[in-house]
Amino acid sequence: MDARLDIFATPTAGKAFKHLIAAGHAVEESTVPFATRELMKLRISQINGCAVCIDMHTKEAVAAGETSVRLSLVPAWREATVFTEAERAAFELAEEGTRVADAAGGVSDEVWERAARHYDEEQLGSLLMLICFMNMVNRVNIIARRPATGEYVAGQLGKTR
Repeated sequence: MDARLDIFATPTAGKAFKHLIAAGHAVEESTVPFATRELMKLRISQINGCAVCIDMHTKEAVAAGETSVRLSLVPAWREATVFTEAERAAFELAEEGTRVADAAGGVSDEVWERAARHYDEEQLGSLLMLICFMNMVNRVNIIARRPATGEYVAGQLGKTR
């Protein structure tokens, strides 16, 4: 499959996408653990079916020390016992924030409260922005049909722990 559009080759879309990526870098400064952020990005990308991001965030999670067991259980996190309560709260928040059309009320108070038990206000703001950022990037990649080539190398976009 070939991409429909080379986003970076078009002046307006390329400029906007670069600003979008810069905004995403701000979330990387969060005190939410790097591995948690990568697992959330992976889960959001799985829900949306963004192959480019699934490839990228799987590799970034491995580079952060994630095991193949935990990575393979991300789609079934509710039934898996390998995730902490904080990670489970982050997954739940990510899923409800991604599937807003499926839940008429958006993110429920119960889900927000569970996340707030594990994350302070600054971290909750970071999680909120991460969810929004990933959904936007997923949609850009999916609409443009950017294929996953498998060639992504962890750290190539300057990601750090």
